[in-house]
Amino acid sequence: MTKFTRTLLSCLLIPFVGAACAKTASNSDPEPAAAQRITSESVVKVAAQRVEIPVGGSAEATVRLTIQSGYHVNANPPTYTYLKATALEISPAEGVSVAFVTYPKAVEKKFAFAEQSLAVYEGDTDIKPTLKADKAARKGERSIPARLRIQACDDQVCYPPGTLELSIPVNVN
Repeated sequence: MTKFTRTLLSCLLIPFVGAACAKTASNSDPEPAAAQRITSESVVKVAAQRVEIPVGGSAEATVRLTIQSGYHVNANPPTYTYLKATALEISPAEGVSVAFVTYPKAVEKKFAFAEQSLAVYEGDTDIKPTLKADKAARKGERSIPARLRIQACDDQVCYPPGTLELSIPVNVN
C-alpha cells in the first residue's frame, strides 16, 4: 500500500469514526439540541406585580425583567437607532390604559463588537408603567395584557429579537 493510499484511507475513515463517537456522546446528553439553543426569550424572564388603581385615578405598576447572568438587553432608548430597544407595550382593557412608561437608567458597558459603550440593562431591572383607570371603569380584579419586546446579547453576539407575553394584575377600587 502506498503512502498516498494510506493517507487517503485515513482521510476517508476518520470522519466516520468521529461521527460514530459524536453520536454516542450526544445520546448520553440529557438535553436535546433544541433545548440548548439560546434565544432572547430563553435568557430573559418577566413578571408584573399587582397594582391598585382608584376609579378615575392612576398608579405606577412594576414589571420586573430578570436577565440571565452573562447577557444584556438594549436599553430604551438604545445607543444606536439600529439596535432594538427594550419596549413594554400595554393593551388597554376593561377601562384601564397606560398613561406612560418609565424605563430604568441604563448601564453603560463596552463590548468588543462596538466602537463605543452601549446603553444596556443587566440582571434584575424594573420598568415602571403608569396605568390609569377610567372614571367609568368597574371596580374589581382584572389582568391587563402586555408584551415585552427584547433583544438579548452576550459579549460577542446579539440574538434575534423576541417578545415575551405577560399580564399585569390590576385591582380597580
